[in-house]
Amino acid sequence: MTNGRQLAQDDKTFGMLAHLAALAQFVVPTFGNVIGPLVIWLIKKDQSEWVNKQGKEALNFQISIAIYTLISIILIPLIIGIILLIGIGIFWLIMVILATIRVSEGESFRYPLSIRFIK
Repeated sequence: MTNGRQLAQDDKTFGMLAHLAALAQFVVPTFGNVIGPLVIWLIKKDQSEWVNKQGKEALNFQISIAIYTLISIILIPLIIGIILLIGIGIFWLIMVILATIRVSEGESFRYPLSIRFIK
């Protein structure tokens, strides 16, 4: 529940899909994690404030993860990049799953370590 009102099942479903679409990374390895949430957000942002909010949250997190990943790739020659990539991958997967579950239950979710590019 959000703001004291019951969310429509359609809102919960598309809010959840905005987060879950990040798993498109496994189908489209180059920025699939950004493209998936972007498509859901662009389609539904004007139809539901809830989906707009969750879509922006998912998109901001995925863009942040892409930046962190690129920085880690640059740091691979220093060995720390490999460790960072593994940590980012584990963190990313856990956060996407957690966000998907929380949003499917009607809770608002905010990712940690996310840069708010889209407000």
